Parts: sequence; C-alpha cells; structure tokens
Amino acid sequence: MAADLSNLTSVDTEPGELPATMAAWVIREDRLGEPKDAFQVEEIEVPEPGAFEVIVRVMAAGVNFNNVWAALGKPVSVFGYGDHPQYGHHIGGSDASGVVWKVGEGVTRWAPGDEVVVHCNQASYEDPEVHGLDPLAAPSQRIWGYETTWGSFAQFTKVQAQQLLPKPKNLSWDEAASYGLTYFTAYRMLIDQAKLQPGHRVLIWGAAGGLGVFATQLVKAAGAESVGVVSSDEKGELIMRLGAAGFINRNEFAGMMRKGGETPEEEKARFKVSRAFGTRVSEVLGEAPDIVFEHVGKATFPTSVLTVKPFGKVVICGATSGFQLDFDVRYLWMRQKQIIGSHFANAWECTKANQLIEQSKIRPVLWKTMGFDQVAEAHQLMHENKHLGKISILVGATAEGEGRTEDGPGAIRAEVG
Repeated sequence: MAADLSNLTSVDTEPGELPATMAAWVIREDRLGEPKDAFQVEEIEVPEPGAFEVIVRVMAAGVNFNNVWAALGKPVSVFGYGDHPQYGHHIGGSDASGVVWKVGEGVTRWAPGDEVVVHCNQASYEDPEVHGLDPLAAPSQRIWGYETTWGSFAQFTKVQAQQLLPKPKNLSWDEAASYGLTYFTAYRMLIDQAKLQPGHRVLIWGAAGGLGVFATQLVKAAGAESVGVVSSDEKGELIMRLGAAGFINRNEFAGMMRKGGETPEEEKARFKVSRAFGTRVSEVLGEAPDIVFEHVGKATFPTSVLTVKPFGKVVICGATSGFQLDFDVRYLWMRQKQIIGSHFANAWECTKANQLIEQSKIRPVLWKTMGFDQVAEAHQLMHENKHLGKISILVGATAEGEGRTEDGPGAIRAEVG
C-alpha cells in the first residue's frame, strides 16, 4: 500500500503507544535492481517489541553502501537469510538517531522518551558467545538494517535494547545518525584488534572516506601518527584538518594497484611502484607503519603486506575492490607480520567509542542531509559513486540542526568520498 508522506514528521500517539501503520522505504525480492527502482515507499504495519526489544521513533537515518547491495541483490541477496523470509520485505538502514517509543518485556535501562542512537550489531541473548567471548562470534550475529527486516528508513524501527546508546547532546538528529556503522567499525579495528598505541605509525587507505575520516581522528586522539591515501589533494587537505601527519594522492602511484592476472612482467612493474609507494610512506611517517588500515582489498592488499613494518599488523574489515586477494606471502611469514580480520563492533566498543563523540574528541564528518522522500535517490547516488561523503536522511526531524540540546562543535561538514 502506498504511504502518505505529508504528515511524516508527526505521530498521532504518545511515547508508550504505537500507531497501527508507518511509512517505510521497502525493498521486495521481485523488484531487485537499481536502487531508484528497488526502493519504494509503502505503508507497513508497525512491529511490536518482543522481550528485550525496543521500538524507536526514527528522527534521522544514515545511508551506507550495504543497502545499495540490498537493492541490487548482489553480491548476496538479503532475502536468503536473516528474518526477511518471515516478513517478505526489507526495510534498510543501519544507522539511526531517534526517540524510544515503546519497550518490550525485560527492558529496564531505557524508557519511552529517551533520546538514542542505534548501533547495528545484533545477536541472540541465548548464544553463549555473547556472554563471555564476543557477540561478533555468535552464530546468530547479524547487521541490523541489512540482514534484518526492520531498518531505519521508516518512521519506526525495531531493535534489541543492547543496540541503544545515549544520543550525544551536542549533535543534531541528522549528525547523530551519520557516524555509527563506519565509526564503530574503525574503532574496533584500531583500538581493540590492532591494539593502537601512542607513538604508532599508521597507513590509512581511503582516508577521506566514511571509515578513513574516523580512523584518522582515532589515530590522532591516541597520540599516534597517520598518513592517509586519498584520491585528490582536496581530500588530502581534509584529512590534514582531521589530524593526519601527511597524505599521499594515490593517482601518483596508480601502477601499484593489483588487478589480478598480471603477467610476470606486469607484476614486476607493479611491485616496483609499490616499493616506491612504501618509500613515500616511510618518508612521511619517519619509518614504515606499525599498522595498515585496510578495507580496499584486492587492489591494495599486496602493497599493504609489503609496506607494513616487520612484526606489524594489517587490519582489514572489507574489500571494496574485490575479495580474492593475491599477494607475495614471503613478506608475511619471513618478516612475521600479522593479518587481522575485523567486523563492526560489539556493544561495549560502541559505548566507549560513543563517549568520545559525546566529549567531542571525535567528530562526525557529514556531506549532505536529504529528505525522507530522497532515500532511493541517495542510494542511487552512492551506487553511481556520485556522492561525496556521508549522507543523512531526515525522518521524524523536520530540518537540519534539530535535536541539539547542548552547545558543542557538532559535525564537520566536508566533501569526502
């Protein structure tokens, strides 16, 4: 059923009571394809909270690439797993800020009216891994708003109570919805997985992107130094503002990128460029990096393994250029380097990271805030790589800047990508 967006920012019920239906941007299996076609606004029944669950009225939502994949049905359709088969539809959105509207049985920490942000890791409370190892190790682990039905591109969303964090009072709704997925991922990668320490030197790929802007700030806050790889000098200027010791325009070293299937002669030439790149990194940092912050994958991974110092660490959370990695493993074992995989963050890591936002020691970096009627357009821009950084979507909020209740520097408005 088509939804009426004319009263999107008003709700007929008070906190504690849910309306019958809501407006939501919905993807269905029979229309997978371009985001502009796959996303459609529908009127959907508002879910009730189960035990230890919370319904949040969404004030703003953040856009991430995972729901471009959801729209395309590639590389894996979301309808093959999670709770999608039960409901037959997908409401995306893995970042949100909003107001607690109704709590389920057993929830004691949160109450209707609380202002919150949402982290996107879910796991069953019954899995033993949740209670001693790490929720990321639980077989039930999934990313809310991607591997689940009820994401943030709707007036209301359903989450586990453990997903909630206090909304930073110095941020507006759209700013508070812009950072969770990428920032919390970067925090786990550097702080808990790579064990970042004062004095460390760090190489950050894609330093002006959604992950990189937070990695750059975290390195600075930890008393370490970073050099960021960017695609333009303008983006280099941004990361210098965020605390980088220097930047490298990757176009100067385009020949280092691994395409796969290189001939011996081509690989020899590529390796030579990678060597030159590593020399430049050492010149900026004073010596080879202790840590390489990786999320590009196929194109850069051989250079990462080559460039990191002996006994150094390459920490990786994704592979935007391809997940089949081909590199010279001699530089790994003979120099005793480490490769560390990392995936999002647990509730404790999200809590500690969010405190840095509350203290303005780390700041969101936001490109644009768009209206709820532009959700499909925002994902199409991202699919076509026409965006320049993080996008927030107004849902319950009526305008940018709403929701700030304390003075503070707020988000950095910048064109990044």
